[in-house]
Amino acid sequence: MTQRPILLDIPDSFESTRLILRAPRPGDGAALNAGVVESLAELRPWMPWAVDAPSMADSEEVVRRAAAKWLAREDFMLALWRKDTGEFVGGSGLHRLNWAVPAVEIGYWVRTSLAGQGYITEAVSAITRFAFDVIGAHRVEIRCDERNERSAAVARRAGFDLEGILRNEARHHLTLELRNTMVFTKIRLPQPGNSD
Repeated sequence: MTQRPILLDIPDSFESTRLILRAPRPGDGAALNAGVVESLAELRPWMPWAVDAPSMADSEEVVRRAAAKWLAREDFMLALWRKDTGEFVGGSGLHRLNWAVPAVEIGYWVRTSLAGQGYITEAVSAITRFAFDVIGAHRVEIRCDERNERSAAVARRAGFDLEGILRNEARHHLTLELRNTMVFTKIRLPQPGNSD
């Protein structure tokens, strides 16, 4: 099956019970920056992009580049917002797109002040439905460092299966030590009579 992703009509926002999940827009840099700066100590061990505090210009550039990638169907970064207050909760999205399958990977982080309230598990569940129902994914992955227990717990709570552990798969971005990567998956089973 050959897809032309640029021609797909994909909405740039959707909702879960407590969240609005949407593509970044110009002007979102300030909210992103505040969330990252607040959460830097928790993000630094796991996220290579969170080693140093970004400037406001850095964060605005991130959201503008992400908006362009969304339109090009190259990556689907999502900003998470509370419905009741409009507060920025964190980031997620569908990355490492393989349109030939289609297969995607969900990444996520939550700002420190809102951690432990189930927002990320809720977001991952909604994003997984979006991946299957809107993108047409057959495979959704979550990958994390084997030592990142909180990230792995989100995958399990969202109903993902541990498919395997890739040993010595990468080097830690700070220590350069070899690390193992856990791969969690959800698979969309083909419907009878449908080769899709």
